[in-house]
Amino acid sequence: MMQADMNIGMLGHVDHGKTTLTKALTGKWTDTHSEEIKRGISIRLGYADAYIYHCQKCDKFVSEAKCPKCGGKPKLVRKISIVDAPGHETLMTTVIAATSILDGVLFLIAANEPCPQPQTTEHLLVLNATGIKNIIVVQTKIDLVTREKALENYKQIKQFLKGTAAENAPIIPVSANYNLNIDMLLKTINDGMKPPVRDENAQLRMYVSRSFDVNRPGAEITSLKGGVLGGSIVQGSLKSGDEIEISPGVARKEGAKPVPIVCKVQSMMEETEKLDVAHAGGLVAVGTTLDPALTKSDALVGSVIGRKGEVPEPVDVVKVKYTLLKRTDVDNAPLRENEPVVVNVHTATGVGFVTELAKGIATITLKKPTVAYKGMHVALSRKSGQRWRLSAWGTVV
Repeated sequence: MMQADMNIGMLGHVDHGKTTLTKALTGKWTDTHSEEIKRGISIRLGYADAYIYHCQKCDKFVSEAKCPKCGGKPKLVRKISIVDAPGHETLMTTVIAATSILDGVLFLIAANEPCPQPQTTEHLLVLNATGIKNIIVVQTKIDLVTREKALENYKQIKQFLKGTAAENAPIIPVSANYNLNIDMLLKTINDGMKPPVRDENAQLRMYVSRSFDVNRPGAEITSLKGGVLGGSIVQGSLKSGDEIEISPGVARKEGAKPVPIVCKVQSMMEETEKLDVAHAGGLVAVGTTLDPALTKSDALVGSVIGRKGEVPEPVDVVKVKYTLLKRTDVDNAPLRENEPVVVNVHTATGVGFVTELAKGIATITLKKPTVAYKGMHVALSRKSGQRWRLSAWGTVV
């Protein structure tokens, strides 16, 4: 059994084909919530594993155990986790949170619209700020335009990417609906996107990006299963039976500070495959001994998992050495004291107030405490009209 070795995010403007391409690569449609299906857009992060096979008979990379090109039996060479992030501008904080667990990005730009579109620009700001180097640009919906229009759009893309983190990224044209050129995209992922070097002996650290109750309404008490935590291990490893600590935890009463939770790991799954040991890389669902009421409806998203006694104390004040982003679409004036900001650190998103500004460092008091490590990336969004817009990027000091 093979565990996914890296997380690759889908970024790009709303309706540029992220969820459709995810299905072409993984066979899974990641918009599963009723509101997502009704509105036709991604709202929460969607996850699916992609298997990369190489068929020696026709020398093609495919996503199936039987080669659709020649009917041969290809060899499984890689497994990766795909993170389908929302493209809609009002959901940018979800995208920013996703970057903490991403090792690479597929940056989608549709051929049937002028480049750039508003969220194409916003997502590129995120890429520039986070320093993600593993980037492949995917020119989608080429089946909807003429050859001349596709080439014109390609030139727009090249011009748009000049001087950015994605300037030298390969650009792969595809039609996900017709499975056109998906083999070349898989080859480019396999050859060009290598997993980062990870320390297996480091202290366990896992960021929680989903939490849920898997029990059906009316289930017998004796058959109830513990709460499930979904996310990515960024260092160390985890095995069944381990005792873990989840921080910042839960508040025992309204208005009180949250208290870390200690529980045991009962099971681990990577999609449908059961794991005895989970390593860094990929997305893992961890079954625990927790009361499922604590984990339902993503209640523990933004938590950090570690071994008991090894997770830092949650803090309600963070100091961020920040840089304002250069934006042409909105006025991005310097931060002000007492200004409200949305703070994204690992998978946690919270509201805070700037309480002090000095020498490029913002002291921010959070409404709810979070776990923050020194040197960790932080995104700051501020109110612009009726929306929160990405304004600054920095690190915890």
